Amino acid sequence: MIRLKGVTKYYPTKSGRNYILKNVSFDMPSKCNIAILGRNGAGKSTLMRMLGYIEFPNSGEILSDYTFSWPLGLGGGFVGNMTGKANVKFVCRLYGKSKDEIKAIASYVKEFSELGKYFDMPIRTYSSGMRGRLSFGLSLAFDFDYMLIDETLSVGDTRFKKKSKEALMKKIEQSSVLLVSHDVKTVKEICDSGIILDQGKLNFHEDVSEAIEAYETINKQPASK
Repeated sequence: MIRLKGVTKYYPTKSGRNYILKNVSFDMPSKCNIAILGRNGAGKSTLMRMLGYIEFPNSGEILSDYTFSWPLGLGGGFVGNMTGKANVKFVCRLYGKSKDEIKAIASYVKEFSELGKYFDMPIRTYSSGMRGRLSFGLSLAFDFDYMLIDETLSVGDTRFKKKSKEALMKKIEQSSVLLVSHDVKTVKEICDSGIILDQGKLNFHEDVSEAIEAYETINKQPASK
Protein backbone atom coordinates (compact mmCIF):
# COMPACT_ATOMS: atom_id res chain seq x y z
CA MET A 1 0.00 0.00 0.00
CA ILE A 2 1.13 3.53 -0.83
CA ARG A 3 -1.34 6.01 0.64
CA LEU A 4 -1.40 9.79 0.43
CA LYS A 5 -3.59 11.34 3.14
CA GLY A 6 -4.52 14.99 2.65
CA VAL A 7 -1.13 15.75 1.14
CA THR A 8 -0.32 19.33 0.25
CA LYS A 9 3.03 20.38 -1.18
CA TYR A 10 3.89 23.87 -2.35
CA TYR A 11 6.81 26.20 -2.88
CA PRO A 12 6.57 29.91 -2.08
CA THR A 13 7.13 32.25 -5.04
CA LYS A 14 6.96 36.01 -5.55
CA SER A 15 3.48 35.59 -7.03
CA GLY A 16 2.24 33.28 -4.26
CA ARG A 17 2.31 29.56 -3.56
CA ASN A 18 3.12 27.16 -6.38
CA TYR A 19 1.17 24.02 -5.52
CA ILE A 20 2.50 20.61 -6.52
CA LEU A 21 -0.23 18.75 -4.63
CA LYS A 22 -3.27 20.32 -3.02
CA ASN A 23 -5.00 18.30 -0.29
CA VAL A 24 -4.61 15.02 -2.21
CA SER A 25 -5.79 11.70 -0.76
CA PHE A 26 -4.93 8.78 -2.97
CA ASP A 27 -4.16 5.05 -2.75
CA MET A 28 -1.66 3.68 -5.28
CA PRO A 29 -2.20 0.06 -6.31
CA SER A 30 0.34 -2.42 -4.97
CA LYS A 31 2.89 -4.43 -6.95
CA CYS A 32 2.33 -2.42 -10.09
CA ASN A 33 4.80 -0.54 -12.30
CA ILE A 34 3.48 3.01 -12.44
CA ALA A 35 4.48 5.94 -14.65
CA ILE A 36 4.23 9.46 -13.22
CA LEU A 37 3.35 11.77 -16.10
CA GLY A 38 2.75 15.50 -16.42
CA ARG A 39 3.89 18.74 -17.98
CA ASN A 40 7.33 20.17 -17.34
CA GLY A 41 7.17 21.90 -13.96
CA ALA A 42 4.13 19.97 -12.76
CA GLY A 43 6.12 18.53 -9.86
CA LYS A 44 6.73 14.94 -10.93
CA SER A 45 10.26 14.83 -9.49
CA THR A 46 9.05 16.50 -6.29
CA LEU A 47 6.38 13.82 -5.90
CA MET A 48 9.01 11.14 -6.42
CA ARG A 49 11.33 12.70 -3.84
CA MET A 50 8.46 12.74 -1.34
CA LEU A 51 7.80 9.06 -1.97
CA GLY A 52 11.50 8.45 -1.33
CA TYR A 53 11.34 10.53 1.91
CA ILE A 54 13.88 13.02 0.57
CA GLU A 55 11.28 15.82 0.63
CA PHE A 56 8.19 16.06 2.79
CA PRO A 57 4.68 17.50 2.41
CA ASN A 58 3.77 20.87 3.88
CA SER A 59 0.77 19.07 5.37
CA GLY A 60 -0.73 15.60 5.28
CA GLU A 61 1.24 12.35 5.23
CA ILE A 62 2.47 9.58 2.95
CA LEU A 63 2.14 6.07 4.37
CA SER A 64 3.48 2.79 3.05
CA ASP A 65 4.52 -0.69 4.13
CA TYR A 66 7.10 -0.82 1.32
CA THR A 67 10.75 0.18 1.01
CA PHE A 68 11.75 2.72 -1.64
CA SER A 69 15.04 3.43 -3.35
CA TRP A 70 16.34 6.96 -3.62
CA PRO A 71 15.38 8.44 -7.03
CA LEU A 72 17.75 6.89 -9.56
CA GLY A 73 18.13 10.09 -11.54
CA LEU A 74 19.08 12.10 -8.45
CA GLY A 75 22.44 13.74 -9.02
CA GLY A 76 23.09 14.97 -5.48
CA GLY A 77 23.16 13.28 -2.11
CA PHE A 78 26.88 12.56 -1.83
CA VAL A 79 29.32 14.28 0.53
CA GLY A 80 31.88 15.98 -1.69
CA ASN A 81 34.86 15.80 0.68
CA MET A 82 34.38 12.07 1.28
CA THR A 83 35.66 9.42 -1.11
CA GLY A 84 33.35 7.35 -3.25
CA LYS A 85 34.05 4.36 -1.03
CA ALA A 86 33.34 6.34 2.14
CA ASN A 87 30.06 7.60 0.69
CA VAL A 88 29.02 4.04 -0.17
CA LYS A 89 29.86 2.86 3.35
CA PHE A 90 27.95 5.79 4.84
CA VAL A 91 24.79 4.90 2.90
CA CYS A 92 25.19 1.25 3.90
CA ARG A 93 25.32 2.20 7.57
CA LEU A 94 22.19 4.33 7.18
CA TYR A 95 20.42 1.19 5.95
CA GLY A 96 21.75 -0.91 8.84
CA LYS A 97 24.05 -3.16 6.84
CA SER A 98 26.54 -5.43 8.62
CA LYS A 99 30.32 -5.14 8.15
CA ASP A 100 30.34 -8.09 5.76
CA GLU A 101 27.43 -6.63 3.78
CA ILE A 102 29.15 -3.25 3.59
CA LYS A 103 32.34 -4.87 2.31
CA ALA A 104 30.40 -6.80 -0.37
CA ILE A 105 28.39 -3.76 -1.46
CA ALA A 106 31.50 -1.54 -1.68
CA SER A 107 33.22 -4.18 -3.79
CA TYR A 108 30.20 -4.48 -6.09
CA VAL A 109 29.85 -0.71 -6.54
CA LYS A 110 33.56 -0.27 -7.29
CA GLU A 111 33.47 -3.02 -9.91
CA PHE A 112 30.18 -1.93 -11.48
CA SER A 113 31.02 1.79 -11.62
CA GLU A 114 34.46 1.14 -13.17
CA LEU A 115 35.87 4.11 -11.24
CA GLY A 116 39.19 2.43 -10.51
CA LYS A 117 41.46 4.61 -8.35
CA TYR A 118 38.81 7.35 -8.24
CA PHE A 119 36.68 5.15 -5.97
CA ASP A 120 39.17 6.07 -3.22
CA MET A 121 39.24 9.77 -4.11
CA PRO A 122 36.90 12.58 -2.94
CA ILE A 123 33.57 12.91 -4.77
CA ARG A 124 34.37 16.58 -5.50
CA THR A 125 37.03 15.37 -7.96
CA TYR A 126 34.44 13.41 -9.97
CA SER A 127 32.85 14.45 -13.23
CA SER A 128 29.03 14.36 -13.39
CA GLY A 129 29.29 11.11 -15.33
CA MET A 130 31.44 9.51 -12.63
CA ARG A 131 29.00 10.59 -9.94
CA GLY A 132 26.19 9.11 -12.01
CA ARG A 133 27.98 5.76 -12.33
CA LEU A 134 28.64 5.64 -8.59
CA SER A 135 25.01 6.50 -7.76
CA PHE A 136 23.69 3.99 -10.28
CA GLY A 137 25.87 1.17 -8.98
CA LEU A 138 24.93 1.95 -5.38
CA SER A 139 21.21 1.86 -6.26
CA LEU A 140 21.58 -1.56 -7.86
CA ALA A 141 23.44 -2.92 -4.82
CA PHE A 142 20.34 -2.62 -2.61
CA ASP A 143 17.06 -4.53 -2.69
CA PHE A 144 13.95 -2.36 -2.52
CA ASP A 145 10.24 -3.07 -2.94
CA TYR A 146 10.04 -0.06 -5.28
CA MET A 147 12.68 1.42 -7.54
CA LEU A 148 12.18 5.17 -8.01
CA ILE A 149 13.45 6.17 -11.44
CA ASP A 150 13.58 9.85 -12.43
CA GLU A 151 14.20 9.84 -16.19
CA THR A 152 17.54 8.02 -15.95
CA LEU A 153 17.55 4.39 -17.07
CA SER A 154 21.25 4.34 -17.81
CA VAL A 155 24.41 6.42 -17.42
CA GLY A 156 27.84 6.76 -19.00
CA ASP A 157 29.10 6.24 -22.54
CA THR A 158 27.41 3.96 -25.07
CA ARG A 159 28.96 0.75 -23.73
CA PHE A 160 28.25 1.64 -20.11
CA LYS A 161 24.70 2.77 -20.94
CA LYS A 162 23.98 -0.68 -22.37
CA LYS A 163 25.48 -2.35 -19.31
CA SER A 164 23.61 -0.17 -16.81
CA LYS A 165 20.24 -0.46 -18.54
CA GLU A 166 20.56 -4.26 -18.73
CA ALA A 167 21.42 -4.38 -15.01
CA LEU A 168 18.48 -2.14 -14.15
CA MET A 169 16.00 -4.15 -16.21
CA LYS A 170 17.16 -7.29 -14.40
CA LYS A 171 16.68 -5.51 -11.07
CA ILE A 172 13.17 -4.47 -12.08
CA GLU A 173 12.23 -8.15 -12.39
CA GLN A 174 12.45 -8.32 -8.58
CA SER A 175 10.99 -4.89 -7.73
CA SER A 176 8.09 -2.66 -8.66
CA VAL A 177 8.78 0.67 -10.35
CA LEU A 178 7.65 4.27 -10.08
CA LEU A 179 8.95 6.00 -13.20
CA VAL A 180 9.11 9.67 -14.19
CA SER A 181 9.78 9.93 -17.91
CA HIS A 182 8.77 11.87 -21.01
CA ASP A 183 9.83 8.95 -23.21
CA VAL A 184 6.60 7.22 -24.22
CA LYS A 185 8.46 4.18 -25.56
CA THR A 186 10.19 3.64 -22.21
CA VAL A 187 6.95 4.15 -20.29
CA LYS A 188 5.20 1.50 -22.40
CA GLU A 189 8.15 -0.86 -22.04
CA ILE A 190 8.25 -0.74 -18.24
CA CYS A 191 4.92 0.44 -16.81
CA ASP A 192 1.48 -1.13 -16.42
CA SER A 193 -0.41 1.93 -15.19
CA GLY A 194 0.02 5.68 -15.02
CA ILE A 195 -0.63 8.69 -12.82
CA ILE A 196 -1.21 12.12 -14.33
CA LEU A 197 -0.02 15.01 -12.14
CA ASP A 198 -1.78 18.18 -13.24
CA GLN A 199 -2.56 21.41 -11.40
CA GLY A 200 -2.09 19.90 -7.95
CA LYS A 201 -4.21 16.81 -8.58
CA LEU A 202 -3.48 13.15 -9.29
CA ASN A 203 -5.47 11.12 -11.80
CA PHE A 204 -4.86 7.37 -11.99
CA HIS A 205 -5.25 5.27 -15.17
CA GLU A 206 -5.10 1.51 -14.76
CA ASP A 207 -4.01 1.07 -18.40
CA VAL A 208 -0.73 2.83 -19.17
CA SER A 209 -1.83 3.47 -22.77
CA GLU A 210 -4.80 5.44 -21.48
CA ALA A 211 -2.48 7.38 -19.16
CA ILE A 212 -0.20 8.26 -22.07
CA GLU A 213 -3.18 9.39 -24.15
CA ALA A 214 -4.41 11.61 -21.30
CA TYR A 215 -0.90 13.01 -20.80
CA GLU A 216 -0.53 13.84 -24.49
CA THR A 217 -3.93 15.58 -24.47
CA ILE A 218 -2.93 17.74 -21.50
CA ASN A 219 0.41 18.54 -23.14
CA LYS A 220 -1.37 19.97 -26.19
CA GLN A 221 -3.43 22.37 -24.09
CA PRO A 222 -2.17 25.84 -23.12
CA ALA A 223 -0.64 25.91 -19.64
CA SER A 224 -2.81 27.51 -16.95
CA LYS A 225 -1.57 30.81 -15.54
